[in-house]
Amino acid sequence: MDNTVRIFDTTLRDGEQAPGYSMNIEEKIRMAHQLEALGVDIIEAGFAIASPGDFESVKSIAGAVEKPVVASLCRALVKDIDAAYEAVKGAKHPRIHTFLATSDLHLEYKLKMTREQALARAVDAVKYARNKCENVEFSLEDASRTDKDYMCQVVEAVIKAGATTVNLPDTVGYATPNEIYAMVSNVMNRVPNVDQAVISMHCHDDLGMAVANTLAGIAAGARQAECCVCGIGERAGNAALEEVVMNLRTRHDAYGIGYNIKTEEIAKTAQLLSKITGVKIAPNKSIVGQNAFAHESGIHQHGVMANVKTYEIMTPESVGVKKTALVLGKHSGQHAFSQRLADLGISVAKDVEDKLFAEFKVLADRKKTIEDRDIIALVDAANGHAAGANDFTLKNYVVSSGNKMYSTACVTLEKGGKEYTESAFGTGPVFASIRAVEKIVKHAFSLQDYQIQAVTERRDALGEVTVKIQDASGTYRGKGVSTDIIEGSILSTLDAVNKMLAGVALGSGAAACAQRSFDDDMLSGHTDR
Repeated sequence: MDNTVRIFDTTLRDGEQAPGYSMNIEEKIRMAHQLEALGVDIIEAGFAIASPGDFESVKSIAGAVEKPVVASLCRALVKDIDAAYEAVKGAKHPRIHTFLATSDLHLEYKLKMTREQALARAVDAVKYARNKCENVEFSLEDASRTDKDYMCQVVEAVIKAGATTVNLPDTVGYATPNEIYAMVSNVMNRVPNVDQAVISMHCHDDLGMAVANTLAGIAAGARQAECCVCGIGERAGNAALEEVVMNLRTRHDAYGIGYNIKTEEIAKTAQLLSKITGVKIAPNKSIVGQNAFAHESGIHQHGVMANVKTYEIMTPESVGVKKTALVLGKHSGQHAFSQRLADLGISVAKDVEDKLFAEFKVLADRKKTIEDRDIIALVDAANGHAAGANDFTLKNYVVSSGNKMYSTACVTLEKGGKEYTESAFGTGPVFASIRAVEKIVKHAFSLQDYQIQAVTERRDALGEVTVKIQDASGTYRGKGVSTDIIEGSILSTLDAVNKMLAGVALGSGAAACAQRSFDDDMLSGHTDR
């Protein structure tokens, strides 16, 4: 048996379906390039028939990466398979991934089919897909609640029809590791042609068992693991790629299974996902959370100082996190700042670094201690939207606010060497400032979401503000950082406004609603398999 697990990443398909994680094409391509650098074997780029936007995303990713297989999900319908193939055919390694539910519950209430009808539909879909593409995956949606004898019948039939990978998903996260192990073992031992295909696991985290169930399937003989970065995805999410892989690495004594992932790229991949989507990584998140390699307890600190293995079962370097001892402050020079960027694995152009250093010096005058998280936040904000000649930038602002008065704001913006000033009032200083910006840009928009989070813990913490605004064309995300909440709010709004005026939409406004309302015939159902 092959002793290497293929890592199938569905961050750009199942992961992106989760609320708050929608991405535009440019962002998806950036993420796809990083997934390629991470070493994933298969990238599921989307659901091609869902919308013209999804089709273009899959097609663009297929042409953007070289090493990974690029897959598109499709229902067991001719029109879906045609769309999937048209989207991925330009890839160096294309795959069609078709699926059909097989549990009696789904057959009776969702598909209105008999087992015999579903089996015939599955076989026909695989045969049709195989005539277009040599690499075909078939998923038995809700496999963990499918009759085991019927499951073996379907697996044998679709492999005979040409499926090169057969996926056995725990679609609703219901199974236990023991049940998954038994399910995969049943298929491995009873299906006569199982050696002609790769068995895959796709587990959801509704009961917090996605990673454990994926590993149980691997232990039983599955050799493809379908995961998402940081475990994002429908409902409670999917198995977290970084957790599956680091389990295999850290406990090689227990699994004895190899993989092709470059684990040193894990932290960078997770950080990019967070930057693109604006969704923070939980501090206590396994492997990639900011506390994963942090020690505050005196007992722990003493143990780590004596021997790091007392409390760390993996090194931070193994996932791309670098420990540094260089303290940065207002007296630090640019050489020290540049070195810290390099230590954090951050590479930027010289002009961007100069701008970051200037912002760092301003921040250092406001804060006693500059932490790595502060620097990362500055870089995140700079990477959000590169300033151009036609962008608005903040010159200055003044606000007046009190508990028994309307807040007023006077904001001056600069664009193309000219200054524009407007005043506005509102129920609070942030609201007033945003209204003043709206008056200057003369383009109506609504504020859909506003989040502020302290990057560090003390009173002088750098605040990171994330906003989402919407106009008639779409939704736009912006980010700004400052020790001043009002300044951070204006900067994040300007970041989003500049994207809006440039037409760089997230695809999560009216267009995204259209994406989610694609043809929903009798075979539609859940797209998370």
